[in-house]
Amino acid sequence: MLKLYTVYILRCADNSYYTGITNNIEARLQQHQQGINETAYTHFRRPVELVFAEHFNDVNQAIAFEKQVKGWSRKKKEAIIAQNWIALKDLSKCNNDSHYKNKD
Repeated sequence: MLKLYTVYILRCADNSYYTGITNNIEARLQQHQQGINETAYTHFRRPVELVFAEHFNDVNQAIAFEKQVKGWSRKKKEAIIAQNWIALKDLSKCNNDSHYKNKD
């Protein structure tokens, strides 16, 4: 049987986001809601809401995507939550004055 890996984003009660990876999204969501682990990011930010899930057959691809999303800004996370791939592309552009495309 093929194992499915899910990269997910939760919206916490304080309106922050938590990104994680699991091979059983239903069980993992339940664990977050129950708050068993007091050291977990979501423990004191419950209830949580699943707002994004992307499924992968390859665990390495899932891990790479999770790491990528964890490094993203809030706006980029909100773009994928909204399935707004065009906004994601625009938000990925470097707008720093020092970027070579922005030099005079």
